[in-house]
Amino acid sequence: MNQPHTDLLIIGGGINGAGIGADAQGRGLSVRLVEQNDFASATSSASSKLIHGGLRYLEYYEFRLVREALAERDVLLRKAPHLVKPMTFILPHRPQLRPVWMIRAGLFLYDHLGGHSVLEKSHTVNFDQHNPLQSTFKRGFTYTDCWVDDARLVIHNLLALQKLGGQVHNYCRCLHAEYRQDRWYATLQDTRTQQTYEVTARVLVNATGPWAQHFLEDNLQRHSPRKIRLIKGSHVIVPRQHDGEAAYILQNDDRRIVFVIPYLDRFTLIGTTDKEYQGDPSKVAIDASEIEYLLAVYNRHFKKSLQAADIVDHYSGVRPLCDDESNDPSAITRDYTLTLETSPGGLLTVFGGKLTTYRKLAETALKQLQPLFPQMKQRWTQNAVLPGGEVTPEIFAQTLKQEYPWLPESLIQRFTTSYGTLAIKLLGDAKSLADCQPLLGDQPQHNPHLLSARELDYLYQYEWARSAKDVLMRRTKLGVAAHPELVAAVSNWMQQR
Repeated sequence: MNQPHTDLLIIGGGINGAGIGADAQGRGLSVRLVEQNDFASATSSASSKLIHGGLRYLEYYEFRLVREALAERDVLLRKAPHLVKPMTFILPHRPQLRPVWMIRAGLFLYDHLGGHSVLEKSHTVNFDQHNPLQSTFKRGFTYTDCWVDDARLVIHNLLALQKLGGQVHNYCRCLHAEYRQDRWYATLQDTRTQQTYEVTARVLVNATGPWAQHFLEDNLQRHSPRKIRLIKGSHVIVPRQHDGEAAYILQNDDRRIVFVIPYLDRFTLIGTTDKEYQGDPSKVAIDASEIEYLLAVYNRHFKKSLQAADIVDHYSGVRPLCDDESNDPSAITRDYTLTLETSPGGLLTVFGGKLTTYRKLAETALKQLQPLFPQMKQRWTQNAVLPGGEVTPEIFAQTLKQEYPWLPESLIQRFTTSYGTLAIKLLGDAKSLADCQPLLGDQPQHNPHLLSARELDYLYQYEWARSAKDVLMRRTKLGVAAHPELVAAVSNWMQQR
């Protein structure tokens, strides 16, 4: 724990904490960020993997949120072209739920509310007999949003924070903090060794997501100015169901929507649900009613039906939404609220928020902190690329082919869309695939993505990975339907390291 005193101590290593930390460090403030588990291990890795305006939020008159989110799609396409890509969405029309005029009006707003966009505008589409949808669906609509690797978006923001001079620690819990003598005194604990550290900071930022209210009341002994409602969202993963790279957005009778998204080349992702959740956010899990709900919506639309036995994986998370006293979990605002207490001490708490608008949330947070740090520099993140995003994956793929002609096409594709230009640091002086030491050696059937000791070494040294789950579920997402031998090999490598 070098530099025991910093301007900001950020508690929480999800997308909001990472975004605020990188922005603040780039404005000349000193930042320490700590996370009690692994980075992006809660809400920020349990999303639908979308950068989107939120088409359905228009029905709840969330125009400011939608406008901001729509504009951010283009910003993030420029900031992280290796992690964010355009994706076409097909909306089958169900006239008994929403008339054509309503959908067209909503899509017109969606096309124009965020200003000029490089993304393709919406249009009507007619379905033929070759479409995977049931024959009752004759027409629908298409529009464009973006896909994102959610956990890697967090990691690359943390890499930016560290590159700018900030301090980043996962598996580090804030046990207690109190303000005295013009600064915060915090007790931090390494959750693996149980060693404790004392650090100080001018301002404390509570970006703990689902734990925001709990952290204020239990760790700081302060009254929470807002109440948090935890809304569980679950997804199921099945083998790839449709050709092409288009996703589907399905309307349900309860007026919710379910996404059906191409995922990781071999799979289809279906989600999400909206259920009130009262338990421990770290123990959230899908239940039978959610599986039944998602499969029922899917089977109502597609010719080829799915059963529970088809599910190869699933995940759940909780959205920490600011309580607006809505009776319908789907109607609770997805907008964010920031509260700043200045007496005693500067304490900024983040309530709510969504992946798409994390950068704007960070700018809003720094604007609120400006009076406490008059020396703070101006906004800078809108036109700054994240580490690895200096060139597009298509262009960088050519560089990898020239520098490492022995690299299989599958690895080039995975490296360019996961690490971007940082893949050069990963590959280093390797002269052959054997130099990378693929795990399981000559058993590609158990290691189809050629996860190697060299890649694990990179993730350990530069991306804070400390367990098989860190690697397989967040840094690479190769844990979906992974062969047990691969999981064991990664676990053994981490334990030995």
